[in-house]
Amino acid sequence: MKPSSPVPPPPLNTLRQQLRRARRQLSASQQRHAAFGLARHLRHALLWQGARRIAFYHAVDGEIDPGPALRLAWQLGKACYLPVLHPIKENQMVFVRVWPGSRLVYNRWGIAEPKPALKHSISPGTLDLVLMPLVGFDEAGHRIGMGKGFYDRTFAFRRSQHRRPALVGLAHECQKVAGGITPSAWDVALDALATPRRYKALASHR
Repeated sequence: MKPSSPVPPPPLNTLRQQLRRARRQLSASQQRHAAFGLARHLRHALLWQGARRIAFYHAVDGEIDPGPALRLAWQLGKACYLPVLHPIKENQMVFVRVWPGSRLVYNRWGIAEPKPALKHSISPGTLDLVLMPLVGFDEAGHRIGMGKGFYDRTFAFRRSQHRRPALVGLAHECQKVAGGITPSAWDVALDALATPRRYKALASHR
């Protein structure tokens, strides 16, 4: 009897839809516990402890919420930033500093972001740490994003010898792709993964 052939992975767009559906199906209580679990793991990470300027994101579509980690960073006196669509460079981002109570507005994708204020913005290369939302990930640290390429274009310089900023992907465990992910040539590698259950440094990517 012939051994069965491995089942090929679904097309990327199908896989992306499946992973987004899985995270959206988490209850409000599960999302809340996940957010606090994530913050607990991040606070013990060396990349977090050594970072003074950290970029966060506003969670949508079932993404794991970095809100508790953001509030912890404020308490620790760290400078916190959120991504804003670049007003001139298409499909790239700048990062604007936020404080408790900062006013947010919705961009064309329906994502809340701080009002663009150049005096409070920072270039991507001067951040110490960037917390990135993921659609999917594997144990090797390969990732699937939303498909728009904002982070890959914004941090393309990291594919050379640049070591800053450190990039940490955040996700729920249900977003893990057991069969692995084939990276694209334009993907910018992660330095670590963080979920509500664990923090995993990816030293081989540095």
